Amino acid sequence: WNHLADEGFEFYMFDDLTAIDYISNTFGERERKAFLKCTHPAMRCDYLRMCFILKEGGLYVDADDVLIGDGWRKLFSNPKLKVQPMCYDLHTQSMVPATKLWMSDLSISDHIFYINNDPIAAPPGHPVLELALNRATETLLSGNSLLDIQSTTGPGNFTAAFAAHARYLELNDLPVDFELLKDWE
Repeated sequence: WNHLADEGFEFYMFDDLTAIDYISNTFGERERKAFLKCTHPAMRCDYLRMCFILKEGGLYVDADDVLIGDGWRKLFSNPKLKVQPMCYDLHTQSMVPATKLWMSDLSISDHIFYINNDPIAAPPGHPVLELALNRATETLLSGNSLLDIQSTTGPGNFTAAFAAHARYLELNDLPVDFELLKDWE
């Protein structure tokens, strides 16, 4: 990813302390308290990425994602949110490869479909990120001691926000402001 600096990209990396500072200074006490309730490093990473991309826009990728070629350019071809759909096969208890996800005969009864929160490419202020952040914040501050990463800050939370936003656009006859990435593998 480092060679993208030549393309004008800036890179941001945070630890817990710089993340708390960023969230406090950019959002406020409510979000700072929610971040402090994230009991696992993955939760803190999930929460920070929502805050950062909501405010700054840009691209989030996990540290283990490898950049191959120049396919990243399509992520910035328009100002839509770009996300990766994923699918879990209940029978094999494994992820469905992206190449098979788009097959017309993939049954919905044997699979769990969701939106991954890696990668995320978005303009600042995208409504899905705002919904996801607000949902995670409310859940974290609810006092529920049975919080799991997936549904609180991870892909389950992101999928719920994405679905709510897609429904809102459909009900209000508004244009789609997101794209599903078909080849992020």
